[in-house]
Amino acid sequence: MYDEHYTRLNQYRSLWILVFFDLPTETRKERKIASNFRKRLLDDGFSMFQFSIYMRFCASRENAEVHSKRIKNSLPEHGKIGVMQITDKQFGMMELFYGKKPVETEKPSQQLELF
Repeated sequence: MYDEHYTRLNQYRSLWILVFFDLPTETRKERKIASNFRKRLLDDGFSMFQFSIYMRFCASRENAEVHSKRIKNSLPEHGKIGVMQITDKQFGMMELFYGKKPVETEKPSQQLELF
C-alpha cells in the first residue's frame, strides 16, 4: 500500500523538461551555434525526442529548476526556444506512434540524487 501511494505521489512530483527550438542554420557560424546548443543539452543529460525537441527526467521540481536555469544561461542570440515542464504523470499519458504502430513512452531511469 505505501509503495503504491508513494509512486502515485511521485508521478506528480517528478518532472520532465522538454526543450523545443528552431535555430537559424544558414551560415557556418549559425550551424556551429546550433550544434553547440544541442551539445550543451546532451552534456546536461537531455536526450533527443525529435530533431529539435530534447527531454530530460528530473526527480524533483528543484532539480528541474537547476536544469532550466542552465538552458536559460546558454540561450543563443537568435532563434526560438521553448522550455516546458510537465509531470511524470502527464508524460506517461502521452501517446506515441511510429507510423500507425503505438509505442510505449520512455520510462525514467533510476537516478541517484546527492545533496
